[in-house]
Amino acid sequence: MERSLRNRLTFGPLMIAALLGMLYLDWWLEKTLRIDVKLLSDDEIRPRGLGILVLMLLILPPAVYELAHLFAAERVAPHRSIAAAGSAALVIHAFLTQFPKFQPIATSTLAFIIVFVMIFAALRRAFMRQTQEAIHHMAGTVLATLYLGGLAWFLMALRVKHAGRHLFQGSTMILVMVLLVVKATDIGAFFGGRALGRHKLIFWLSPGKTWEGLICGVLFSALVGALLARAIGVPDYHLTWWKGLIFGAVLGGIGQAGDLLESLMKRDAEVKDSGQLVPGFGGILDIIDSPLLAAPFAYLMFSLF
Repeated sequence: MERSLRNRLTFGPLMIAALLGMLYLDWWLEKTLRIDVKLLSDDEIRPRGLGILVLMLLILPPAVYELAHLFAAERVAPHRSIAAAGSAALVIHAFLTQFPKFQPIATSTLAFIIVFVMIFAALRRAFMRQTQEAIHHMAGTVLATLYLGGLAWFLMALRVKHAGRHLFQGSTMILVMVLLVVKATDIGAFFGGRALGRHKLIFWLSPGKTWEGLICGVLFSALVGALLARAIGVPDYHLTWWKGLIFGAVLGGIGQAGDLLESLMKRDAEVKDSGQLVPGFGGILDIIDSPLLAAPFAYLMFSLF
């Protein structure tokens, strides 16, 4: 436990610093780049989310590999290259929704991506002249694509969404708030559980989690949400502190549900972590599971607020 704590205290701040640096680069690119792309816009544009796009395209392929390893426990074997390409296509789709000329075909393009992931998975089995477990491969490929690429779509949409005055508009600070709130839950749950943990949350699924840790994590994420509420403001759009409090508490609980969801898959696969990339944290999937699951709820809550 002490070694795990040291690794978390060492690599956790490094990852947060690297992520904030990438988000700053993303913000800087939006402020400095002006591209005249006649196919996508009638005027010069300042593309949003380039840094986030690059980050997603880098981390999704290894995440697909880790997820495929977990799926293999039940012989649900996605075609990794197709699932990775499908996930990347979904993220690129979300990036393109910021351009007016792409918006009229956005819905049909989204359906096209999902259908063709399934078709390509079937065609690969056909080209290999293998009918055994074809359904497992097709289902696994679609599930991996939607689990990673579909949830990542909402993260990108949180960055690029533009809805006009007095409505939710995407920004770098919104992503910062979502990520910090979710990770605040992990921090609060970890230290709260160590100090106060007495009652197991779901002992057969995740023995290390306790009710006391969950409560501490949600309370800490609510506090962080309230403190950050004013920081995400864009012109004519602001969150009040009490909305930030609700936002933090809800996303904190959803983030913990994401951890439990991955724990369920890891328990089925009989592995402790999805990978060994970062000591104390595991693989990429162990790091991004909570933000990914929280992204669609954050998108909905920002739209409502």
